[in-house]
Amino acid sequence: MFIGHFILGILLAHIFYVIHTSNTESIAEQILLIRGARVMLDVDLAVLYGVPTKVLNQAIKRNKERFPLDFIFQLTGSEKDELVTICDRFKNLKHSTSLPYAFTEHGAIMVASVLNTHRSIEVSIYVVRAFIKLKEILATHKGLAQKLAELEQKVTKHDVHIRSLFNAIRQLMEPATPTPHKQIGFRQKE
Repeated sequence: MFIGHFILGILLAHIFYVIHTSNTESIAEQILLIRGARVMLDVDLAVLYGVPTKVLNQAIKRNKERFPLDFIFQLTGSEKDELVTICDRFKNLKHSTSLPYAFTEHGAIMVASVLNTHRSIEVSIYVVRAFIKLKEILATHKGLAQKLAELEQKVTKHDVHIRSLFNAIRQLMEPATPTPHKQIGFRQKE
């Protein structure tokens, strides 16, 4: 009986910890870029929503009609291997026989509606905010990249003008080649 309460206490402490550390920044760090889409893996969503990954995937399979191809896709074996190689936090996937699912922003929100728990609804708000924050950051970088390209164009134009100025100065610096002049005055014949 005591051990049961102890385990329940540890479980509640873990849930409390995950709820309070599930802020926008920590969720934004879990968003990956795979196949050109910003996604979260089923493993990360399961932790956020407080359910085992197996339960999350079973709920997805029971509600396939809610998850079109632009909401969810399954990673290939090579993508999983690359992910395990790059990210240490996915080392548990290395020996897993099942391939993880990747959820886009809309898919991650749909998971919350499929799970339909109080915790999943709370966390889905943080997930939406994380995706929005990521979009804002990318928009800022796009604006910065555009300004940098414009500046590069200006510098390139200035480079052309500076080169032509240097060429003109070099021509002025070259000693003038003497041209034969006719002498003015009388000439004596010898």
